[in-house]
Amino acid sequence: MLILGCGLIGRALARHYCQQGEQVIGVVRSAASYEAVAASGAEPLALDLEQDALSALPCTGETIFHLAPPPPTGEEDALSARLVEHFACCGHPRRLVYMSTTGVYGDCAGAWVDETHPTRPDAARSKRRLDAEQRLTRWAAASGVELIILRVAGIYAAERLPLARLRQGLPVVLEAESPWSNRIHADDLVTICCAAMDRAPAGAIYNVSDGHPSTMTDYFNQVATAAGLPLPPQVPLAEAAAHLSAGMLSYMQESRRLDNRKLLTELGVSLRYPTLTEGLAACAPSPT
Repeated sequence: MLILGCGLIGRALARHYCQQGEQVIGVVRSAASYEAVAASGAEPLALDLEQDALSALPCTGETIFHLAPPPPTGEEDALSARLVEHFACCGHPRRLVYMSTTGVYGDCAGAWVDETHPTRPDAARSKRRLDAEQRLTRWAAASGVELIILRVAGIYAAERLPLARLRQGLPVVLEAESPWSNRIHADDLVTICCAAMDRAPAGAIYNVSDGHPSTMTDYFNQVATAAGLPLPPQVPLAEAAAHLSAGMLSYMQESRRLDNRKLLTELGVSLRYPTLTEGLAACAPSPT
């Protein structure tokens, strides 16, 4: 098994499969990530998938988790394009699970969205993800490889909470003007990744969220309360550009509520943290 982009989720997957007796290779770029993958029990492989020669990457007949993010600019995913070329040249894997984003749906004006909803990404980061989905889908159809696509909502965990932002007292958008957002606890995401690899039908696409969306402002407020921090100040959306980063502003321009029923019924997944309240209690964030 290969895990491409072996960060927080990849290392958790590596630990799970290593405990099951699987041989796992975790592909990383940095020395720190190399050591972390080794500590998970997997075999680390130092490789820059965007620039290095991929001849050292075993793939024929393998199962692969493709968790590596696209390059930070442009509207195409050159990294996934390189992988497809490598597979065609050196041998195709048997099965690949790709971690995409729910951003491929674009702004849905707060509507409920299932996997049949049209993909109309607005942000360049989401266009890169859709480009990867489309490239991989064409490749899978031509090669016969079993491809599963996970469209993942915002991931949170004890290591992934906006505590620094809250401690700085940075503002959020007024609750009444805040867009709908969706999320999934990292532990549940790992469970879903395993279920998708183990039993999802080839060609399946799943929305990955806990199924309980809330506004972005509500999310920040809940994290602050759980951590014992003051609630962030709120500003009108019209004034947000003066207070929020460009990245945060781009998220504020999209609103949708994700329907996760296909995930629950087709994969038979039972979420450990079906609501943010339960998930934050498990994270046990500290105000210090």
